[in-house]
Amino acid sequence: MNQINLLLENRDVQAVDGVTFDRLNPITGDVATRAAAAKIADVRRAADAAAAAFPAWSATGPSQRRTILLKAADVLTSKAPQFVELMAVETGATAGWAGFNVNLAAGMLREAASMTTQISGEVIPSDKPGCIAMAIRQPAGVVLSIAPWNAPVILGVRAVALPLACGNTVVLKASEICPGTHRLIAECLREAGLPPGVLNVITNAPEDAPALIDALISHPSVRRINFTGSTRVGHIIAQTAAKYLKPVLLELGGKAPLLVLDDADIDAAVAAAAFGAFMNQGQICMSTERIVIDTKVADAFVAKLAAKAGTLVAGDPRTGNMPLGSLIGIEAASRIQGLIKDAVGKGARVVAGGKVDGTLMSATVIDHVTSTMRIYGEESFGPIVTVVRVNGVDEAVRVANDTEYGLSAAVFGRDIARAFDVAKRIESGICHVNGPTVHDEAQMPFGGVKASGYGRFGGKAGIAEFTELRWITIETGPQHYPI
Repeated sequence: MNQINLLLENRDVQAVDGVTFDRLNPITGDVATRAAAAKIADVRRAADAAAAAFPAWSATGPSQRRTILLKAADVLTSKAPQFVELMAVETGATAGWAGFNVNLAAGMLREAASMTTQISGEVIPSDKPGCIAMAIRQPAGVVLSIAPWNAPVILGVRAVALPLACGNTVVLKASEICPGTHRLIAECLREAGLPPGVLNVITNAPEDAPALIDALISHPSVRRINFTGSTRVGHIIAQTAAKYLKPVLLELGGKAPLLVLDDADIDAAVAAAAFGAFMNQGQICMSTERIVIDTKVADAFVAKLAAKAGTLVAGDPRTGNMPLGSLIGIEAASRIQGLIKDAVGKGARVVAGGKVDGTLMSATVIDHVTSTMRIYGEESFGPIVTVVRVNGVDEAVRVANDTEYGLSAAVFGRDIARAFDVAKRIESGICHVNGPTVHDEAQMPFGGVKASGYGRFGGKAGIAEFTELRWITIETGPQHYPI
């Protein structure tokens, strides 16, 4: 069992009343992590610590921030075995997924380090004689970062790296599902030399989350919020932030479509669909949830995808390098089974998988899905993909856009000009032509539209989210006023 404390001013601290909570292994039910259960006084202390550290950190030069972030990337990589172990027991993740998390997260830290010298402004011509007008970007202040469990190292690092690179201080509210994993990220940054108070980590019991988040958002020193998680919770975060007039970056749910046009390379589309649908048991915001396919090629595609899915069997990741690991909990398994039952009852056909053993579920493909079925519109967030058959490009685009979500999408077709035109018609923040829906790079503007949120992580788009754009003038000559 892992035991962890809060991180306040670079010190390991118990919650104010010494209370803890347990995160259980989703497969065995054993205690995976025992973590400090923060209270209101703890989160206020965290925000106060970040506020106190802000003047000095925001004044540091880019080379100092870059050096710390680069060292943190190396420390993170060296702790890969610890991350693999923690993700296995806290979330049931496979070693492959955990290793992928560490590698991409290290790249995110290095990319954030490179952005420290890219926080630029501009000189804007003024109509006023003798006036030098500038638009400059400055650190915003304390950033509240709320990260999820499903890609815990990637999304935990993403929540803090660029805000730190921009000169902000951060309070990271760790997920109740993977408190040990998120706490280890902060340990990497502390070991890399991040000064006290620049990054503070709060862990909390699930039932305390609403009050703690409200207390953090309302804290006068918190100037930005970024949240990655469900659309349901995103609504709450956005409403609370709006009450206090604070900007928030939201990366929420998804129902990613992969469109297979009539001229697609079927083998390439199958490979991308299997990766996009089943990696990390389909528990990725970008996971391929819908195959929207032209009827002319549907039978051949479904047969090959079903065969591929049959090789992707779930197992306990602690016993070996399994293709798939565990769902996050028994509730997720029950919910997905309900979606399957509803679809089959309304005429859909399970062509691969479909069964659950506790929290273990192998890759599942459901064909002939229609809009009357719950799974057509509801985010499944599991190792299950639906096939919706369409006639022609226009119907494919209509079905792809027939969702409240709009994060990621993909289009497969040999005619690149036509596929690109289709991609531009998809209502999503991200779309890939002849590639999987699951694709992330640290320097790219990552985010969605509609119920998938707003704002962008990554690169210069991320700099805009975590800095304040100010207009400053210098008058160089005598002033003349009308009164």
